Amino acid sequence: MHIFQSFVMRDGWVNPFGFALLVVLSALAPMSSFASDKAEAFSDPGLKANVPASWKKKPVTHEPRYADADLVVALGQQTFPVFSRYIDEYARQNNLNIVVQQGTCGISSGKLLRKTVDIAAFCCPPARSDRFPGTQFHSLGIAPIALIVHPTNPVDSVTLDEARKIFKGAAPAWSDVKPKVPSLIDRSIQPVGRLHCKIRPGHWRTLLPTEDRFSSRLYEVGVIPDMISQVARNPGAIGWETPLMVRHFSANGEVKMLRIGNMDPTDTRHTLNGDWPFYRTYHLVTWTQSNRSNVEARKLVAYLRNKVENVYEEIAFVPPSKLKEAGWRFHGEELVAEPGQR
Repeated sequence: MHIFQSFVMRDGWVNPFGFALLVVLSALAPMSSFASDKAEAFSDPGLKANVPASWKKKPVTHEPRYADADLVVALGQQTFPVFSRYIDEYARQNNLNIVVQQGTCGISSGKLLRKTVDIAAFCCPPARSDRFPGTQFHSLGIAPIALIVHPTNPVDSVTLDEARKIFKGAAPAWSDVKPKVPSLIDRSIQPVGRLHCKIRPGHWRTLLPTEDRFSSRLYEVGVIPDMISQVARNPGAIGWETPLMVRHFSANGEVKMLRIGNMDPTDTRHTLNGDWPFYRTYHLVTWTQSNRSNVEARKLVAYLRNKVENVYEEIAFVPPSKLKEAGWRFHGEELVAEPGQR
């Protein structure tokens, strides 16, 4: 405020122009708390991570324990349950020794930085710091993120505004959201969140763009099984996960997926049309240099992209071909924008 005061007061006199500006800024200030809840969904593919010149000359070298591997692939929490079996299938068909490691988007980025893997997976759009020189992103498709509640919760649908109100903490009880549902009176809401990949656009950040926008009562979990089990054990809980992961980790507990308005999260047509507000994007990253490992890596990526086109309904994905037909924008093989966006 002292900056404004020095502008408004000069030599003991009020500067009328400065005072008027201060009034306008003061009026606008409260509006900042109502800034858009819609976060950036993708990053600019033209941006690259800053690395020293010596790094660019460094070759990709597997860790010593994987010295005999033809390919080393880093998958994440979302991609390992889906794609590890397809990679094993491809390895058997082509007599290749492919090592598959399980991790996260952050771990994938770290392995690319250290140049110890031939392929790395991301379940979010990359941040600039993930876009290393000499790498290429290949999108496998997108999948809706569903809001999930305890199976006994009588609520079957919420609006997008209601969902954001819940996770902001503006609705401490379910009756604050659905006052006409008698069985919800005084049942407290327990929001559950997995705030992973905070530096990357899209995913949960399209619900609320930054972690400080979430309720102080948010119960944070680190892995998908804990998200499912926490919601499954608390009648007042609400969280989020993709329908495929809800099904894959069903042994951790039963949950119910909510509609948003009249849209069913298991109907991927809503996601394809750009109407479903929350979704994950899936990418594989390869190196662009011409050598045997990179050629084999790109062959594997092509195989997995083709596999998605054949089994997308089974795994609740929207494949690249459908996205292109619907007007989603690609840069090479990387999905970079929603329909209608530039």
